[in-house]
Amino acid sequence: MFELSIKTQFSAAHHLVAYPGACVVHHGHNWDVEVYVQGTTLDELGLLVDFKILKASVNAVVDELDHSDLNEHAYFSTENPTSERIARYLYERIGATVNCARYRISRVTVHETPGSQASYWE
Repeated sequence: MFELSIKTQFSAAHHLVAYPGACVVHHGHNWDVEVYVQGTTLDELGLLVDFKILKASVNAVVDELDHSDLNEHAYFSTENPTSERIARYLYERIGATVNCARYRISRVTVHETPGSQASYWE
């Protein structure tokens, strides 16, 4: 099994409805995102997936969130945009465009702060 990953980031605001603390107030983060891809077969060049292609696909999805209010995003209209749910959203959206017969998104990790992260995988 081969695994590779890329890192990217976006800036966005959010608040957590009914949270018993400061996160109930509208605030922002510079979110760091790690996307992991796994597969068993390399292409004729010896690549699982070209980093350039993966980065373009990931950034197309991440750019939808950049400089936005996550609470106003349709995906989060009925639930708080927590790090856990952002990781799930990115896993689903990126997987829908990247997954193929040779490789698939295996995990997405979102860092809300340098010391706090959440991951989603299936």
